Order: sequence, then C-alpha cells, then structure tokens
Amino acid sequence: MAILNGSDKETAHKVSESFNDLMRDKFIALDEDKCHFIYQLIRATGATNIIEAGTSFGVSTIYLALAVAENKKRSNGAQSKGPGVIATENEPSKAATARKHWAQCGPEVEAEIDLREGNLLETLSKDLEHDVDFLLLDIWTPLALPTLKLIQPKLRPGAVILSDNTITAAKGYKELMDYFKALDSDFRTLTLPYSGGLEMTVYSPK
Repeated sequence: MAILNGSDKETAHKVSESFNDLMRDKFIALDEDKCHFIYQLIRATGATNIIEAGTSFGVSTIYLALAVAENKKRSNGAQSKGPGVIATENEPSKAATARKHWAQCGPEVEAEIDLREGNLLETLSKDLEHDVDFLLLDIWTPLALPTLKLIQPKLRPGAVILSDNTITAAKGYKELMDYFKALDSDFRTLTLPYSGGLEMTVYSPK
C-alpha cells in the first residue's frame, strides 16, 4: 500500500503550483477516440466510482459521467447513491467553464460529477470512498505518481488506471512507469496504440 510521506507531499505541492502557473489558460482534453474508448471501457467494467485527476474544461468528464449513469441504470439501483465521478481542477476559470459545459448536457451529467476545486493532492486526500473502480491520470507528468500513490489505498482489486500521452511524454512518466513495472509491483500495465500513447494499467494487489 503506497502512502505519500512528508517529502513526497512537499515536492508534489511545488510541482503542482508550477504546473498551474504554466497551464492556467491552456485547453487540455483527451482526443475524441480516447474518450470513446474510455466510455466503452467504463461500460464494460461496470465502473461507478471514478476519479478524474485533471479536468480542465470538463470535456472528457462528460464521457465519464454518461458511462457511469448508464452503469447505474444497468445495476437497477444496486450501486451507491450520489455522484460517481470525482473531478479535479485547480484553476477557477477552468472549473467555471467545465460547469457550464456540464450544465449544457443536462442533469444526467451534472448529477454524476463532484468537482473538487484546488490542489488535487489536497482535495483528494479526504472524503474518498474505498473501492475506486477507475482512475484517469490526465495531468502534468510529475504529478502522476504522487496522485497514484495518494489514491492507491482506495483502489479496489481490478481497478483500471489510464494515463494519457505516455509515449510522447515518456521521459516525464518514467517514475510512474518504473513504479508500475517494478518486480514487486501490484500493477499490470500495457501501452495502447493511441496517438501519443495511452497506458492501461490494472491494479492486482497480491
């Protein structure tokens, strides 16, 4: 079970602040084909407890919310109530735009999203249920491993982690990939042939 120590948290916080300054006005969204794949994957796995680390303007979040809503319908109410997608965004203007996008999609989407504004290493450090089904890492690469370590104790066996642009940003993802591929790792990972690379990783604790 991974736990962030004090040094990890301090370093990750500094990285997060640098990233926020750099990306404050940048439009970031998954490619459309990746969004379709993620939607299908969530439907196939029946995931209803999802974390999106890096929401930006909320485009990919719509696919997550729609998939979760359909999974809940299929379960005939057996799943827990409340939003099924925890989204994260540090920049207030992006969060506001994301909320507008979701409002345009209607209550089915809005009801499934819990948007947590602020530093994700802080907003995701509390009030998280166990048995997280699905984690989407679409953030600056130095934050990927600290975020994973923060969420790992909450992952259910068989949970899926998707990390975007793992080929084009391979250097930045090195620590995360080393962690996934370590001999004693609890993860099994595979790079999917999407533009820029899309890493699909399954949590398989011993």
